[in-house]
Amino acid sequence: MRKIILAAAAGAAALTLSACSEKTEDAAAETADAAAADASANAEAAGEAVDAAATDAAAATTDAAATASDASTDAAAAAEADVQGETTTEAKAD
Repeated sequence: MRKIILAAAAGAAALTLSACSEKTEDAAAETADAAAADASANAEAAGEAVDAAATDAAAATTDAAATASDASTDAAAAAEADVQGETTTEAKAD
């Protein structure tokens, strides 16, 4: 009788551990899925940040080029005005 009770208790313990193990596996799978979703969202956000930074850099480069072009035009007009004895406005008009 004692052996039967011990065998029944061992069987119940095995079933309990098995059920617990399934719950643990399910929780681990859910955690892995959540981690994958977080990683995907972070990668997407990083990509958007890189795109925004590239757009900002392109705009800054365009602005810098325009400023340099204006400065070059002004310098050339000033040099021409000095050489030809005219105002900078007249030199720019030429």
